[in-house]
Amino acid sequence: MSKSWQAVLKHKALNAWGLFCLLSIPMSLVMVAEMLRTDLSAPTGVSHLISYAVRWAVPLIYLVTAASALHALFPGPLSTWLMRNRKHVGLSFAVAMAWQGLFIFLVSTSHRDYYFSEIFLLRDEIEGSTGYLFLAAMVATSFEVGRRLLSAAQWKLLHRSGVYFLWAYPFSVYWWNLFIYPDPRPIDYVFYWGGFIAFALRIAAWGRKRQQAALRAAAGSVPTANRIAGASLIACGLAAAGTGGWWQKSVTGFLTAPEWSANLVAWLPFWPFELFLPLVAVGLGTLTATTGRAAGSGFPEPAAD
Repeated sequence: MSKSWQAVLKHKALNAWGLFCLLSIPMSLVMVAEMLRTDLSAPTGVSHLISYAVRWAVPLIYLVTAASALHALFPGPLSTWLMRNRKHVGLSFAVAMAWQGLFIFLVSTSHRDYYFSEIFLLRDEIEGSTGYLFLAAMVATSFEVGRRLLSAAQWKLLHRSGVYFLWAYPFSVYWWNLFIYPDPRPIDYVFYWGGFIAFALRIAAWGRKRQQAALRAAAGSVPTANRIAGASLIACGLAAAGTGGWWQKSVTGFLTAPEWSANLVAWLPFWPFELFLPLVAVGLGTLTATTGRAAGSGFPEPAAD
C-alpha cells in the first residue's frame, strides 16, 4: 500500500470518533429519509423499516467479527486500521440496532395485533432480546467507566460471546432466507456469504496460529494423512455451505426427531444449530490439518479481542 493511502488511513476523520460520525450520521440521515417516505400508520411500513435498519447493521457486525482474523492473516495498514477502529465500527453497529429497536417498539405498541399475529415468535423474541442485552452490555463496557466494573477475563468473555451471538443472529436469518424460504433476494446471498466468510476467516487465522506453533515445536510436523483428512473436511464444509437446500430438510428432521429436541425449537435460539454445521466441518478440518505430534491443542483466538 502506498504511503499516500497509509496517510489517508491515519486521517482523524477515518479514525476513532471521526469514523463513528462518518458511519453513524449519514446512516441516521438515510434512516430518517426512509421514515419520511414510509407510511408509519401502516404496520407493513414500520415492518419494512425494521428490515431496512438491519441492512445497515449487518455489514458492520461482520466487519467487527472478521477484524482480528484479517489482521492476523493479512497484516498491513488496512487490517491494522480496521483493528484500531473496531470499537467505533461496533458502536456504529449499535446505532443501527438502536434504529431497529425503535421500529420494533413502534410496531409492537402502535400495531399490536399485527405484531403478535405476523411478526412475533417466541424464539425470535428470545434471540432478539438476548442480542440487545449483549449489545447494551458491550456498549457500556466499551468505555473506561464501564470497563472498570469487569476484570480483563470477564471483559474478553463478554465481548467475544456478544460478537459471536450478534454475528449468529443475522447469519441465521439469511441462511433461512436462502435455504428455507422460497425466492431468495440477491441481498440474502450477499449477507449469508458475508457472514460465512467473516467466521471462516477466524477459523483460518486460528489454523495459521496452530500451524506456526507446530513449526516452532520440535518434531512438530503435521502428518500427510492429517493434512489430507483436514483438507477433505474443509472441502465438505465449503460444499455444504453452498448446498443447504439439498440437505437442510433431512438433517433438521434427524436432529429434531426426539421429542425433547423438537420442543427446544420453539424457544432455544438457533436450535438445532444445523446452519452452523458447515462451519463446524471447516473448523474440524482446520484442527485436523494442523494437528501433529507437537502441534498443540485447544481453540485459541486469532488475535486478542
